[in-house]
Amino acid sequence: MTQGSESVRFGKATTDTVLHRFEQWARDTPEADALVAGPKVLTYGQLDARANRLAHHLLASGLPPGGRVAVGTLQQTELVVALLAVLKAGCTYAVVDVEHPRTGQRQLAAAEPHVLLTHATHEAALDDGSGRRVIRLGAQGAGAAGHPAGAPDARPSGTAAILFTGAAEPRAVPVPHSLLLGAYESWAEVARLTPQDRHLITAGPDVTAFAAGWTRALCSGGALVLPAGSPWQGEAIAAAVEAQRVTVLHAGPADTVHLPAPDPQPRVPAPRSGRAGGDGLGSLRLIAVCGDRFHVDELADLQTALRPGARVLNVYGLAETAGTGTWFELPQLPRPLDGPEERSLLGRPFPGCRVEVREGQIHLSPPGGGDAVPTGDLGLLGEDGLLEYRGRIRDRITLPDGRSLDPYPVESLIRGHEGIGAVILRGVDGPRGPRRLVAYVTPRPGAPSWPPSAGLPDIEELRAYLAGKLAREDVPLRLVPLRALPRNRAGQEDRAALPLPVLGGAPAQRVAGGKAGVRSAGPTAPFPASVAGGCGGIGLGFVALILTDVFWPGSTDLTGVPQPWAFLFFVLYLFECVAFGVGVVFLFAGRARMPRRGRGRALTAAARLSVAYLLMAWWPQDNLYRLAAKQDWSRQAALVYTFNIPLMIAAGIVAAYVTAKPPSPFDFDD
Repeated sequence: MTQGSESVRFGKATTDTVLHRFEQWARDTPEADALVAGPKVLTYGQLDARANRLAHHLLASGLPPGGRVAVGTLQQTELVVALLAVLKAGCTYAVVDVEHPRTGQRQLAAAEPHVLLTHATHEAALDDGSGRRVIRLGAQGAGAAGHPAGAPDARPSGTAAILFTGAAEPRAVPVPHSLLLGAYESWAEVARLTPQDRHLITAGPDVTAFAAGWTRALCSGGALVLPAGSPWQGEAIAAAVEAQRVTVLHAGPADTVHLPAPDPQPRVPAPRSGRAGGDGLGSLRLIAVCGDRFHVDELADLQTALRPGARVLNVYGLAETAGTGTWFELPQLPRPLDGPEERSLLGRPFPGCRVEVREGQIHLSPPGGGDAVPTGDLGLLGEDGLLEYRGRIRDRITLPDGRSLDPYPVESLIRGHEGIGAVILRGVDGPRGPRRLVAYVTPRPGAPSWPPSAGLPDIEELRAYLAGKLAREDVPLRLVPLRALPRNRAGQEDRAALPLPVLGGAPAQRVAGGKAGVRSAGPTAPFPASVAGGCGGIGLGFVALILTDVFWPGSTDLTGVPQPWAFLFFVLYLFECVAFGVGVVFLFAGRARMPRRGRGRALTAAARLSVAYLLMAWWPQDNLYRLAAKQDWSRQAALVYTFNIPLMIAAGIVAAYVTAKPPSPFDFDD
């Protein structure tokens, strides 16, 4: 199936470029704001003059016509100056990642630039040993005197930019001037861009959303709001939207949760995500969400937070199409949608673009025509003409029976559970068995932030929820709660960075298709809970040590005991008290964790009580033994039957729990 969207702007030959569009605004409105970074503002006239000076310096340095210039700096104001200067010099720009130097080095290797344009502070970090020539921004660069402020006389090359894919090994994608301009015009038509707009792009500068998206602001006469220091993160986005009166926000799905929430309206039912509407977003007229899947219910929740008439778009695009592709907003729906939390709609093509679904895979054609690009994503064109996202081919899981499972439909069903906000399904190889399914889930927005699993179902509840909706062998066998899904530099869900679960009493050997390790994306539940439990147990242990002489006066009296025996006995008393504290903590904390091993409720409850007893009993037992006379046979017998026999029974229950097979034949331990 094929779907296209035409516009009168496309299909005509033109020598126009995005640089010409910017320079026209610099001539017509030189005093208008172009770049805003905190209190610092560059007007169109100032930005144009600084870019001209740097362009003259690049040409004077012997840069070949049409040469590739890699630009890398954390100072995004200087970055934009450099991009314009490279275009003015008739060359091709490529933005590389400075925040993560290893990624930047891989990008340099992929782009093979003639020159690296960067600040001295970043030069060593980006040095990949290739001996590549470096031109330093600074005294000779963007703001330096000694070069004329007029535009240089340089012919533009055929290629305007080198964009990078978001893969772990980035691929360089040449983008001609016609495509960069076509992508801007396509965006301008969909977003209805005006000179009054103030744009904020949350993506890193090397990501297509920024490396090609800066044109949306500076080719329409608007202002581009940039971070004054480090790249945009978390609450800084919300603060900038409000302080700078941003009207157009280009954000990733994970960035939208940081937006300020409006005052709740009592008469309006709370949306699923817990987001409510408010004045903090009053300036926004459009939010374009791009970079990864965004479900219809999330889009609807975000829509309720905006003022009437404002828009939310779910945008789908590639580096090969300069960030264009398809877009969806709620008015495209011909009727109310069933199960919005289970569907991610990509909508209709941008003007000038075309979309096809061949054997289930989405193919995009860039604005103005060109070969269709296979995206590696699965999709479905509905009878209403709307494209629906159906997952990624690379995420398919090969099951032990040889079947190939697309995780996205399963993830969508799991996400239908009211307590789950996001989910990733992975195949994990255990130490004693073949690959099994593990669901990594996060709470929905608005849920308590601590503990990380607040509001999430346990695995038994999830299995009950999925019963009858999925084949039994497609139901996940483990559930791992996360505070947030890991994401890569492009804002995409990073399945390779998922933490390894514990399978069958030992760490999983590997995550299929991923790395054995955990990257920063918010800690999982077991680690912080274990830390909190350990601290709580030690604290209770010291309380027990203090109370020992209250309950059993004289039991720890070491007067007359020579060293080193007195010290050794004191350490023994200390260990007994700490064990008691840990046992108390486990008595309560173990309730939520042990059922996940699937040993049955009765045996699990007995094992939990037994473990708690094995830890807690030493403190009272040893103190009572020390106070009992050796010839007090009645008391000695009472102590033996009160403590020693129950300890043996508890040990037997724990042994039965450890060796018992789970009731489900699909559990990891079978």
